[in-house]
Amino acid sequence: MLAVTYEAYGDARVLNIERVARPVPNEDQVLIKVRAASVNPLDWHYMRGTPYIMRIQSGFLAPKTPRLGSDVAGDVVAVGANVTAFKVGDAVFGGSGAAFGEYALARAIRIAPKPDDMTYEQAASIPVAALTALQALRDIGQVKAGTRVLINGASGGVGTFAIQIAKALDADVTAVCSTRNVELVSSLGADRVIDYIKEDFAAAGQTYDVTYDLVGNRSISDLRTVTAENGIVIMSGGGSPADGGLFGPLTDTAWAYITSPFASQRLASPLAEVKTEDLATIAAMVTAKTLTPVIDRTYPLAEIADAIHYIESGRARGKVVIAVAPAEGSDGAPASPL
Repeated sequence: MLAVTYEAYGDARVLNIERVARPVPNEDQVLIKVRAASVNPLDWHYMRGTPYIMRIQSGFLAPKTPRLGSDVAGDVVAVGANVTAFKVGDAVFGGSGAAFGEYALARAIRIAPKPDDMTYEQAASIPVAALTALQALRDIGQVKAGTRVLINGASGGVGTFAIQIAKALDADVTAVCSTRNVELVSSLGADRVIDYIKEDFAAAGQTYDVTYDLVGNRSISDLRTVTAENGIVIMSGGGSPADGGLFGPLTDTAWAYITSPFASQRLASPLAEVKTEDLATIAAMVTAKTLTPVIDRTYPLAEIADAIHYIESGRARGKVVIAVAPAEGSDGAPASPL
């Protein structure tokens, strides 16, 4: 099979497409014939090995695992001995550790059935981004009817899902984006849109029950200024190299060191957990047409470097998807650099 690999940290030039062995599922996994995958900031973090603290897990001098890709959608072609929820031929979507290839493994507890009315590209756009938004707003922020929510970075992959999920929870949503994205963000249901090129949301004098920062381009002081007493600041992700966001989300422990113990606001930096029940929740919302995945661009697998470069640029609106069409006999194909 053909797959994207990398053997050293760096920019997208370290990526290759080469022939690798088709993986075999363990007793708790399924093997998926990949139809689509999507790109997340997590991918370029792993590709570049930044922030450096992540190398404790990924490998200090070189990546321990030479594969990338977290979001997958496709068809089950093999199941492990303990898997009873899925069978060969099922269309599924969810989380994988190596989705950028013709076949990928996934744990059965990290995937869900793909509804017939959802395309593979839409399904692939969901796992990390939609569940990041869902778990941050529903579980951490406890968003409900009337909750005032500010979303900074509303036009990106997580942001476009966050607007729609917050509105589905009956929140009052203020979205922050650039001028070129105002129309898109408004169309997703935001009650108010702040064009950060024309207005500084931190100086507007408004406060919110939940301040959801997806860009990492404002100081913690700014975020706390716009957060109501007893409100919460949630930070998911650290932006892109284009906006200086190279540090990713902070842990709750780190927050304790950089914020006053006397502050009334809570602060959190959750990481999404891809799990079947939450994937099913998002799928039901898509089927009910209360949520629509926003896909900016679709690239073929051979152009994965361009796709990641586009994500790194910070210009993507919604999700960037990789269309994968496994070719018969491709297991015997020669290695092919990008």
